[in-house]
Amino acid sequence: MEKMRSGTADPGQDAVVKKSRLLSLDFFRGLTIAAMILVNTPGDGDHVYAPLEHSKWNGCTPTDLVFPFFLFMVGVSIVYALESKKGDRENHRTIIFSALRRMLILIGIGLSIFLFYRPDFAHLRFPGVLQRIGVVYFLSTLVYLKTNQRTRDWLLAVILVSYYLVLNYIPVPDGHPPNLIPEFNLAAWVDRAVFSTNHMYRFTKQWDPVGLLSTWPAIGTTLLGIRVGAILKKTGQDVNKKCSRLFLIGISSIVLGLITDSFFPINKSLWTSSYVLYSGGICTLGLTLAFWIIDVKRYQKYAWIFSVFGINAISAYVLSEIVPGIINFIRIPYNGHSVSGMKYFYKIVFLPIFSPENASIFSACVFVILIWFIIYILYRKKIVIKI
Repeated sequence: MEKMRSGTADPGQDAVVKKSRLLSLDFFRGLTIAAMILVNTPGDGDHVYAPLEHSKWNGCTPTDLVFPFFLFMVGVSIVYALESKKGDRENHRTIIFSALRRMLILIGIGLSIFLFYRPDFAHLRFPGVLQRIGVVYFLSTLVYLKTNQRTRDWLLAVILVSYYLVLNYIPVPDGHPPNLIPEFNLAAWVDRAVFSTNHMYRFTKQWDPVGLLSTWPAIGTTLLGIRVGAILKKTGQDVNKKCSRLFLIGISSIVLGLITDSFFPINKSLWTSSYVLYSGGICTLGLTLAFWIIDVKRYQKYAWIFSVFGINAISAYVLSEIVPGIINFIRIPYNGHSVSGMKYFYKIVFLPIFSPENASIFSACVFVILIWFIIYILYRKKIVIKI
């Protein structure tokens, strides 16, 4: 945990953040965390607008962009955190051990959240969002420290091509031919072989949406973020040319993703190569636009609102996972039976006024605001919780 250097006590000004920080990155990461909380905590999961749901299998909704956006920004953050330290090779050992420690902490937090809701080690889910973030962060840090950008570009290409070849041309050991069917593809087989069905996502059982094999292309998403972060971090370049280059990269990635989709469908659960390109391209455009508005044109008056989440992103996410469980421990009588605290709030406050879908989304928005106020306390005190 560390204090942020301050030039002013006004929380409405981004001067509370270190000058070395990329303000647009904090803003965009905070916006992503807000979206993540919004889609994860609907008032009623049976009444959700389509854009706020994940695709059933192939395809990409706005909700499907949230996780890759976060991993993409992990890559950008790696550049900003390590670019000045990378040249000192004697310090690499310390950096690697620090990254390893962070990975293990993230994995531990992810497993602890599961046990908080379901204290059952026999069915402990090993894969998870924080677990993937930790593993991808550690491996991407190693790659960044030990390679140059040209090598990383080639590695990204190798990841995307090899993943396509593996899923589409290697027969599944259980006897199925190469396929992209949820229960029968090679990634699902690997998850069952490594974790067993007792330690995977209980709603799918036969495969995990953040499984082991699909972590390989997820590294590609972070490598795209590193590529964009290197361009943003580079000094001495005309900022308009920099933004133009980033827009070109973003558009090119989207186009390549859509082309690849014709033979390797965009799919979040498999984290297909087309999904890496498509989501990475959209994130590149979004971050570049935020960079141009906030860091170049200096329109920063309201950016702090989302920076509250962006500066303490992991803390905000963990709170958003734990707080519903705490509230739901409270059981309240309703129409002859008891309901959880979150459900009661949805039914009493919003459902009598709005349609079920609108009541669900307004309930989620209120929860986002609740988490925001908790994290705002840290922001106000200029505290960053680091793991």
